[in-house]
Amino acid sequence: MLKYLRNKTMSVDRTAPDELTVFGVLDDDLYGVEMTAVFSQSALEILSVSGKWHRYTTPECPRALDMLQPAVGMRLEPGFRARVAKVIGRGACRHFANLLLEMGHAAKNAKMAIEYQEAAALDPGLSLEAFIADWRPDQAPPKAAAQSIHVKAPAPPQPAPETPPLADAPRPSGGMVIDLHVHTAPASPCASAPIDEIIREAKDLGVHGMVVTDHNYVWTSDDIKRLRDKHGFLLLRGNEVITDQGDVLVYGLERDIKGVIRIADLRAQVIEAKGFMVMAHPFRGFLITGAEQMGLSVEQAAQREMFKHVDAIEVLNGKVTPDENGFAAKVADALSLPGTGGSDCHEMGTIGCYATEFTVDINSEADLVQALHAGSYRPVRFRD
Repeated sequence: MLKYLRNKTMSVDRTAPDELTVFGVLDDDLYGVEMTAVFSQSALEILSVSGKWHRYTTPECPRALDMLQPAVGMRLEPGFRARVAKVIGRGACRHFANLLLEMGHAAKNAKMAIEYQEAAALDPGLSLEAFIADWRPDQAPPKAAAQSIHVKAPAPPQPAPETPPLADAPRPSGGMVIDLHVHTAPASPCASAPIDEIIREAKDLGVHGMVVTDHNYVWTSDDIKRLRDKHGFLLLRGNEVITDQGDVLVYGLERDIKGVIRIADLRAQVIEAKGFMVMAHPFRGFLITGAEQMGLSVEQAAQREMFKHVDAIEVLNGKVTPDENGFAAKVADALSLPGTGGSDCHEMGTIGCYATEFTVDINSEADLVQALHAGSYRPVRFRD
């Protein structure tokens, strides 16, 4: 059962003959975000963008507002999703990135709706189905009078056909590549991709397995078995728990922890369960201006309370900057703690960018926890 709900609302106005103004709001118990983006109707190019925070969790969050402007000039064309995820998701904030992706989807469908109305005015017998079958975002629209409309974005497209079983996927010699940090919708309210779609993409890439680490949500073993059998893919359970010291990836603890927990209390539960704790993206947002400007040395960072309670540190995370990953790796080395890798996937196009390669076969959650404790792994870059 989900413990909180995330709402996303958006509207589209045709504010000029070739302008679509999209207003989006994302709201839940932790975050409150709004964005306004103006798209050209003809090219679906972002002409301007602005954002506003209503609620956030760290002092670094407001810095994201200054990093939205690189979105100006982006077009809804092949590669748009990846560019937004990389430029806005990593440089600014994944919440703004997810919202902007859906705003782009809404703008495209608003363009289609407007152009259908204009085409139907010229050809009253034209059905919506026939128009959609031939419509392309880059085609020239029919001549018709401009109007202002509000359009509700339709449901996302249906998943693609399933890919071949796991046995057909290539495997690196001597081990398995597993993404240890994956979020799915709707279990993680900040995610936008359903688990079936993420599994299909992971299999297409050649990732051997993934661990679903949804925020404060534990999948049942029956649900995981059903998905494993359906896709022929190694799927394991974890959890990303919110603590007073930051986010912690937990493996081997089958407990549904609500809200924020003290990291020392979480540690006691994980030790009792013989599980494993990884400090997730420990310096996310800290190094936007550089460690030197903040006066933060590796030695000082290594003294932070969080690192006294974990078994490893996530040193390759797909949602932070290379400098932040590099700094995390230096801290892990200073503490003689092992490092892990994970995409921190929240949307399509990001699974497997970073992962963890194991030198032993992993077939169950018990295998995973045993290998983590044994240190039989290393963080890897799996794809760009």
